[in-house]
Amino acid sequence: MVQVVAALLASRAAAFELGVLAEVFGIDRTDDGVPAFDFRVCALDPSRPVPTSSGFAVVASHGLEGAADADLVAVPAGPADGPFPEPFLTVLRDAVERGARVMSVCSGAFMLGAAGLLDGRRCATHWRYADALARRYPLAQVDLDVLYVEDGPVLTSAGTAAGIDACLHLVRADHGAQVAARIARRMVVPPHRSGGQRQYVESPILEPSSTSLQPVLDWVVAHLDRPHSVAELAARAQVSERTFARRFAAEVGSSPHRWVTEQRVGLARRLLEGTDADVESIAHACGLSSGALLRQLFQRSVGVSPSTYRRQFSASP
Repeated sequence: MVQVVAALLASRAAAFELGVLAEVFGIDRTDDGVPAFDFRVCALDPSRPVPTSSGFAVVASHGLEGAADADLVAVPAGPADGPFPEPFLTVLRDAVERGARVMSVCSGAFMLGAAGLLDGRRCATHWRYADALARRYPLAQVDLDVLYVEDGPVLTSAGTAAGIDACLHLVRADHGAQVAARIARRMVVPPHRSGGQRQYVESPILEPSSTSLQPVLDWVVAHLDRPHSVAELAARAQVSERTFARRFAAEVGSSPHRWVTEQRVGLARRLLEGTDADVESIAHACGLSSGALLRQLFQRSVGVSPSTYRRQFSASP
């Protein structure tokens, strides 16, 4: 269970990604029912400020010994080409060997790769660095379609704000959905985002807002209990099916069918967490024909069955 969190600063650090770790684990929210975390910023020499990419420096609270008993050792983003000093790599390897978790945010995955911890594992990084990570560490299985990946004790996240998703995932897994939701509410972010990072990969800029599909997307989300065909959605957007599919791919980064399915699974997650409704009722509320279909889609998307998910994340005992 994550209680002691150590963030490693080897060289020039990205201030936002370090701030993500500090925001989730470094702020006392015990007055809101959130467990107290022991958050430590660790550097080789804590007496020397570590520069950030934002033009200011950070003073670490601990030396590397501060990570020796951490439940989670995290690496915020930094230069993809290092340096990756051996003492930091040893800290990461030792953490895995003693049963702790290690985590990277954005380009921090390169340090995990240098430690050999990505070999044979699925992993994520910012989409701009995905090819470089795969070339440098050919035994790593770099996944561009996800916001974060947990493979054994190693958790890697995609670019920047995806670190929030990964941190909240850890909180949900160890402390429950309610605690994660309370932190997310204080941060004014969703407790869980569906979809992967391909939707954020550079693509042609859309025409002005008059052509945006957002009103159609909002309408679908408000009516997930009914079927939705491409023909129906294209008619609602007042364009041809072909134009709708093209605009949808450009704006959302997915096919309409896949996106609607993700929204249905997302609604199912929320209902499993916050209600006692049975799987059949949840399936119909999500616009699916049967509980069997929900189980199939849920397993494919989330990686566990609805019943397992409910046991892990339900707000009720």
